[in-house]
Amino acid sequence: MKVNRMDHVSINVNNLSEAKAFFQDIGLEVKAEWEMQGDQLDRIVGLKKVRTSCVALGMPEGQTWIELVKFYTPSDDSDTQQPSPNTLGIRHICFAVEELEAIVAILKKKGMETFSEIEQYEDSYKLCYVRGPEGIILELAEKIG
Repeated sequence: MKVNRMDHVSINVNNLSEAKAFFQDIGLEVKAEWEMQGDQLDRIVGLKKVRTSCVALGMPEGQTWIELVKFYTPSDDSDTQQPSPNTLGIRHICFAVEELEAIVAILKKKGMETFSEIEQYEDSYKLCYVRGPEGIILELAEKIG
């Protein structure tokens, strides 16, 4: 028994176009878009009368991808949570990037929140946590040298 690779991370969102643009702003590319519904999907996710739209985004040469999912039915009417970096559960996704300052400037210009200014960790990385739409937290890391 072995795990071959991580395939994807799924993120449920209310505003699919805004979340899609956020990930495109950091350099991910749309790999596919689709809609799903029906009995098989109901059985897979354990809900009834499921109808979704999905967008898959990934790095140009990468295998792992982000799957953004909008559930039209059944809907989750609760408010979007704004977790902190220390909130229990899956909390952030880290991307290794180039030109961290430029990416952070683009995201700030579009109104995204940073948890701090860009920080240098020892002599190895520049790091910044960013909150995107719907509470999504990214850690952006640029290797130094």
